[in-house]
Amino acid sequence: MPKNTPNTPNTPNTPSSKNAKNTRSSKSSKGTVTVTAAAAAAAALAVTGLTALPAAADARNTGKGRPAWTTCQGQVDPRQQCATVTVPLDYRDPHGEQITLAVSRIPAARPDLRHGVLLTVPGGPGGSGLNVPTNAAKRLPQSVLDRFDLVGFDPRGVGRSTPVSCGLDRADLSMVKLHSWPAADGSIDGNVAYARRVAETCARDGGPVLRSISTANEARDIDSIRAALGERRISAWGTSYGTYAGAVYATMFPQRTDRIVLDSNDDPDPTRVERGWLAAYGQGAEDRFPDFAKWAASPDNPDRVADTPEEVRPLFLDLAARLDREPLPWPGADPAELNGNVLREAMLQSLYADAKFPGLARLMLAGLGRRPLPAPAPLPEQAVQAVQNSIAVSVGTLCNDVSWPTDPAAYVKDVAAERAARPLTAGMPTNVTPCAFWPFAPAESPVKVTDRGPANVLLAQNLRDPATPYRGALKLRAALGDRARMVTVDSGGHDVYVANGNACGDAVVTDYLVSGRRPAGDVFCPAG
Repeated sequence: MPKNTPNTPNTPNTPSSKNAKNTRSSKSSKGTVTVTAAAAAAAALAVTGLTALPAAADARNTGKGRPAWTTCQGQVDPRQQCATVTVPLDYRDPHGEQITLAVSRIPAARPDLRHGVLLTVPGGPGGSGLNVPTNAAKRLPQSVLDRFDLVGFDPRGVGRSTPVSCGLDRADLSMVKLHSWPAADGSIDGNVAYARRVAETCARDGGPVLRSISTANEARDIDSIRAALGERRISAWGTSYGTYAGAVYATMFPQRTDRIVLDSNDDPDPTRVERGWLAAYGQGAEDRFPDFAKWAASPDNPDRVADTPEEVRPLFLDLAARLDREPLPWPGADPAELNGNVLREAMLQSLYADAKFPGLARLMLAGLGRRPLPAPAPLPEQAVQAVQNSIAVSVGTLCNDVSWPTDPAAYVKDVAAERAARPLTAGMPTNVTPCAFWPFAPAESPVKVTDRGPANVLLAQNLRDPATPYRGALKLRAALGDRARMVTVDSGGHDVYVANGNACGDAVVTDYLVSGRRPAGDVFCPAG
């Protein structure tokens, strides 16, 4: 969901995967492009996902047989194989124009124990999933690897799946623009101009594939992958935006689901969908920031910024306000200054994982004049192309899924209220996006997630997730009713299963995948 985040918050011109620590994609950036860093999901994937191509260009499923698996190119697990699956551009015209989806797999380690396919559903929207099997295989317990073929895919329009691009100007790829941060005085005039420009460019240059991108079509594509693999039912592990895509699949094709794990969960409210996800960033940052404050005031911390946790929040807010008034020159960065919104963006990205806290602390120390600014890292051209791709898919998904308010005055009002209520994020979560100016109406209404179907869904959720807050996960849990159980982990950050070291939470998910037995009720796992 738009929930992918840059890997290094102290280098704002270098996007990376929202789920950089596990290369899954990422909630994972919702932003101005209504991608919570779906654009950020791209740079890391530019070096990994975009190089994992089938060795044979014609290795594709024509609808008449199974995928022709070949050796993948690039830095991937030698067990990972690649192929393509052909699907309709428009499912209402199944024999019309076709597009291809890039898929990958690592076969089950123990054929004698094989249970089936575990399809990994990436985040974003706009995140690549082609190399998720390679990365997941490094972390998943052997009992899971023994029983499942790990299957990944690039969703339509992403990476090697008939990719799309809006061809935006390089200056429009900055994360501070992608996330719709208001001006220092709260004005959104610049955001409106940017959103209008991105919408017009994507609508003009994105083509029919971009207009076909939606969560409902991703669910249909997942079912096409299932059929191509010859599986009667399929298990899935969706992360971040992938939890919504997974829930929609489980709603549209309930009898074709086996064991469904949804990790870091989105609110499925069908009247808002992505609009609600973006707004949730305000609450998510408020939930998570105290974890950073505690760390940043630790006495043995070499990057300590304050003497007590209580001092960190006002210090951050005061520094951001001062940088609004007096930005620090930062040659080579994008933008070429450390201003208040650059600091806020770094804050948001750092909250995804404890490992990113030092980057924010060092940037604060630089802003306070206690350290030099870090050297900016250049963005390789291949990463630029991947960011372009991710932005386009994010725009397509968010704008095609649901209608957005179109009156800029309504956004002015919402931003003012949000700035007062949640100053950490300064109004960004409710600000205008390109979808306000999207010229195409959604082809269908958002899918309403319900409790109709087999009781085979397990949700995994951190208590303090900045991108997919706990309160949103509770709404997905309620929508699924007795179809679902939820394991809640007393942890901060984004991603749960085999991502944050909580043995209790990992054990609950692993047991379900291996045995098929869900907990009798919802489970709470303490920290640790």
